[in-house]
Amino acid sequence: MSFTDAVRTCLSKYVDFSGRARRSEYWWFALFVILAGAVGAILDGLFGTRSDLGTGVVQGLINLALLLPGLAVAVRRLHDTGRTGWWILIGLVPLVGWIVLLVFYVQDSVPDNEHGPNPKGGSVVTA
Repeated sequence: MSFTDAVRTCLSKYVDFSGRARRSEYWWFALFVILAGAVGAILDGLFGTRSDLGTGVVQGLINLALLLPGLAVAVRRLHDTGRTGWWILIGLVPLVGWIVLLVFYVQDSVPDNEHGPNPKGGSVVTA
């Protein structure tokens, strides 16, 4: 999946927490969120709307707009690895939660499961 396909898919499925998302879809969208936040920070610097906390109005609005699509693609990515979307809550555990999620997000797709067919189109052979 290309960068533009991933962004288009994630924004069109912005509240779709069902189904599966490939690694490329998740990571391309994560890159898009980082780039959009950087653009927002630059615009806040130009407009003088940056607060003392480091986040300005433009960057805050961008982050707020991308929150639901980001959560939805993260849950779909967990589904693709054979886990329930509730695993996203482990990210709330201090220090180790985000590391566990990162490990889950980088794992390969599992074959067809209760969340749908493998988005890669075929069976995945794991060694």
